[in-house]
Amino acid sequence: MRRIAWVLAVIMSVALLMTGCGKKDAASVVKDLNDVADKLESKTGAYQGAGTMTLYTGEQPQEYKVEVWYKNPSYYRISLANVQKNLTQIVLRNDEGVFVLTPSLGKSFRFQSDWPDNQGQVYLYQTLVKGIVADNNRQFVADKDSYIFDVAANYQSSALVRQKIWLDKKTYGPKEVQVSDAEAKVVVDVKFDKFTFTPEFTADSFDMQKNMASQGASENTVAEVDENGNPLPAADTQDGTQAQASAQLGDFGIIEPGYTPEGVKFKDSNKVESSDDHAVLLRYEGIYQYTIMESRPLDQAVSLAPGEGVDLGFTLGLLTGAQDEQQTLTWMSDGLQFRITSANLPPSEMMEIAVSMQDQAGK
Repeated sequence: MRRIAWVLAVIMSVALLMTGCGKKDAASVVKDLNDVADKLESKTGAYQGAGTMTLYTGEQPQEYKVEVWYKNPSYYRISLANVQKNLTQIVLRNDEGVFVLTPSLGKSFRFQSDWPDNQGQVYLYQTLVKGIVADNNRQFVADKDSYIFDVAANYQSSALVRQKIWLDKKTYGPKEVQVSDAEAKVVVDVKFDKFTFTPEFTADSFDMQKNMASQGASENTVAEVDENGNPLPAADTQDGTQAQASAQLGDFGIIEPGYTPEGVKFKDSNKVESSDDHAVLLRYEGIYQYTIMESRPLDQAVSLAPGEGVDLGFTLGLLTGAQDEQQTLTWMSDGLQFRITSANLPPSEMMEIAVSMQDQAGK
């Protein structure tokens, strides 16, 4: 009997051991994630993902089709297609700098920045891994197909507090990311349809000109129209270049932000008469004093001074100026250029104002 009992005990111990073999705790998953991150830093490190990003920052949710490309050491291509507006912007980093491209409008926006180094983007795998590894108070559960982490958010916006990250059990690729505010309301939701660590990129995958032509952009990207907005035949225009410029200078209306900081009120708005790019200036006063410049640049390529890349969710902006001095946040959207300038408005407030303007129509 003792022998039988001993045999049964051994069998039960082996069974329990085998049952636990397939399970991982948070520490072992974090160790594996560090290994995956190290491989991305190798010569052949790369990944490619695609999915849908939804921003719940305005009156109506804004949905974007997102594609993410990365190749070591520092090549990035982020495509953000606005589903509602049927417009795509591409954030590109290569050896020449950082670009924000709007291929369908033939617009390029270039600046010198170390983006995305030391700056979190919800759709970048490195950002998600850093967030998981850095939070010693991370919460961890596992379901049938995913490892799920609930950790502190590490983004530029102070409104983003927590993030919940689903990772594929087999590959450790991201499946979904939900970023929440202080009231546990989801502000950003990214669902990946596919993600691979073994993509094949061509030699010009991160080339600016190649990406500008990716959606059929050409030198004459703005249609020539009459006073009713109807396309004109080529024979009806005396000067195609001037007609193109006239179309670009059309009155786009004043786009007012949906968010104004507490203690601030709108002062006035004025057209900048000396401007060739149909600029409008909005002024605000109160606890913070700032201006918002809206314009439609005639130049298809806009270059700016060095600054800090700022993730606005729907695009990348540039923050210039020293802290505690006058600072300017600049970004492009729908072919328009926006600038918020202030000597005392915090960058976090600038970002919130910028995001609130995305789903506003011109008035």
